[in-house]
Amino acid sequence: MADKKLLVVLGATGKQGGSVINSILGDEKAAAQFSIRGITRDPSKPSAQALAKRGVECVKADLNSKESLIEAFKGAYAVFAVTNFWETGSAETEIQQGKNIADAAKEDNVQHLIWSSLINVTKVSGGKLTGVSHFDSKAAVEEYIRSIDVPATFFLPGFYMSNIPAGSLNNISGVYNFSNPVPNNTPIPLFDSYRDTGKFVKAILLNREKVLGKQIYGATDYYTPDRIIAEFQAVKTQDGQGGAAIHIPDEDFKGILAIGNMPEKAREELLQNMKLLYMFGYYGGASLKESLDLLDEAPTTWKEFVEQEPAWAHLK
Repeated sequence: MADKKLLVVLGATGKQGGSVINSILGDEKAAAQFSIRGITRDPSKPSAQALAKRGVECVKADLNSKESLIEAFKGAYAVFAVTNFWETGSAETEIQQGKNIADAAKEDNVQHLIWSSLINVTKVSGGKLTGVSHFDSKAAVEEYIRSIDVPATFFLPGFYMSNIPAGSLNNISGVYNFSNPVPNNTPIPLFDSYRDTGKFVKAILLNREKVLGKQIYGATDYYTPDRIIAEFQAVKTQDGQGGAAIHIPDEDFKGILAIGNMPEKAREELLQNMKLLYMFGYYGGASLKESLDLLDEAPTTWKEFVEQEPAWAHLK
């Protein structure tokens, strides 16, 4: 154990962090190189205890406390860092948390910080889309990390496949339609966060010199709404038939979000997030090829996700 490099994983019991841990422990080459310290707010909870039984050292730390992060990162070779904007809805809080992580990594001489980032939508859109705070705040942290010269790679997760069954692909109208405020030929970089974050982060860890300073895009492929519904129907050959991709008006989209009592600011943020897809591109039009070429195992396709999604398990 002593000759292994220590990987610290923030959000160890969440989707992204949990995926990283699963990928490292499940890969013979990576598991031989890295031991894992999982950071959580409560190491006594069942999900953390389950990690401990798999050999993960579970440690308590608070993203709002730089001192606790400095303690948690001691001895670390690499840190995978992810924050949750939606927990507070505050860009200022997320930026400060990110700066705390970066400062702690610098203090502890971490050799490879992997920051879960996103693009700066305000900049990419030339000021046309200024409300996508959960993107811009992560981009601001990336900029800060670069400014203080912490050795880092920036992982940008794509559009979560898991958000689709929870919302826009449903049978409220009687058949399964995929309804969004975007044209049906809009490129959407789909990503299975739980199964695939770890595949990308493992590749980043194992190719450090090649990826330092780079952005790595976490997505399987660019899918259009038309392709998303077609492949859903190809898997669900009985119950999934009859629907289509539907381009709905912006106000209809916000109205759907309002049903769950989502605040107006958040509704506008998600609408602008969707506008980004067709106006400027989720990744600003970047190709996925270089990022996908790093992987030693294939990412999850949309068809595979549909086949495995519990919410649709009853559909034939």
